[in-house]
Amino acid sequence: MSFAFPKTPRPDHVPENLVLPFPYIFGTTTKADPFNELAASVHTYPDIFYAEHAYPGGTPAWILRRTEDLRAMYFNTEHFSSKGFSPFAMLIGEDWNLMPAEMDPPEHGAYRALVSPLFTPAAMAKLDDRIRQYAREYVLGFKDKGECEFMADFAFEFPIKVFLELMGLPLDMTPLFLEWETNLLHNHDMSQIAAAARKVVDYLREQIEDRRHNPQDDLITFAVQASFQGRPLNDAELVGFTFNLFIGGLDTVSTHMGLQFLHLARHLEHQQELRDNPALIPQAIEELMRAYPAVTTFRTCVKETEIKGVKFMPGDKVAMSTTLVGRDPEEYDNPGKVDFHRKARHLTFAFGPHLCVGMHLARREMRIAMEEFLANIPEFRLPENFEVEYHLGMVQPVTLPLKW
Repeated sequence: MSFAFPKTPRPDHVPENLVLPFPYIFGTTTKADPFNELAASVHTYPDIFYAEHAYPGGTPAWILRRTEDLRAMYFNTEHFSSKGFSPFAMLIGEDWNLMPAEMDPPEHGAYRALVSPLFTPAAMAKLDDRIRQYAREYVLGFKDKGECEFMADFAFEFPIKVFLELMGLPLDMTPLFLEWETNLLHNHDMSQIAAAARKVVDYLREQIEDRRHNPQDDLITFAVQASFQGRPLNDAELVGFTFNLFIGGLDTVSTHMGLQFLHLARHLEHQQELRDNPALIPQAIEELMRAYPAVTTFRTCVKETEIKGVKFMPGDKVAMSTTLVGRDPEEYDNPGKVDFHRKARHLTFAFGPHLCVGMHLARREMRIAMEEFLANIPEFRLPENFEVEYHLGMVQPVTLPLKW
């Protein structure tokens, strides 16, 4: 699926030879392989290039395709800001930032210190029994059918149940939340993204106000009652914190689970390896996160600078594509090969000060999901002649039918 985005004039500081096609356009889909085909083709490009349609809404951004450059960018807060890397607040005429993801130093460190204790390994370990219960209920629900549509029947709803419980939100809202999330992350139409963002923000504000009067044991109540530098969080901080949880909690784990199980459905030898040695599952997930990363975030240049001879000017957007760096041939030997014994570092949870605060929960959900699925479902595969279609931007299988 493709769209005719308006052509944007090339800025004077952008050399014409660095303007190159970029396949990961938000709101589009493809039946090409986003990793072995598309990422591999982009890795024939210069280390840094300029794409006309890389930012949500089909607007331009610089692309860093090398792991070493992305690592450096995570620390380059003098020249590049995290603020406003998503379009959501701007689209609805508001001025909050995803908290702490869109914060810069020194505020970023202070906000992160506030929320990090909520997501420590010890805190997340307390959820193990509930996470396993949810995973097992879903798996046993379709086990005897001999098939499932993995995304709808498991990948979307399983982690969402965990997220909704943490947030204190009703489980029966799941279909509506999925509809909003799809428009936020997989739509090319900025008006539709804006409409979804408005619905989410209005709903979150209702929940924030409710917790002021009806506190619960959940993350929204934590935010409402939190003391930050001797004062309560203000409206912008509360919306930024809860919206960040909404985005992170509803789609990223589902997306990576879909890509991981797609790999296992195509590589029965890897299925068998994990069935024979379930203790290998955590290590296998790390390699699958390296090989099939899905997330792109952004930075905005705030101070003129030069990287590898390329000039960046204030206002320039920079795409931080984990999909590309996971397949960087100068970082990983034979990056297209999945090897559960590789033990390679990856940037799928970001790097440095912006390392994903929810990564311990995400790893736990993916591990338990894979353990329960492999323990209860016999060898599974894709239906014969099924052609996988992927969302781009956030790379995700549109549907994933599995049979056993």
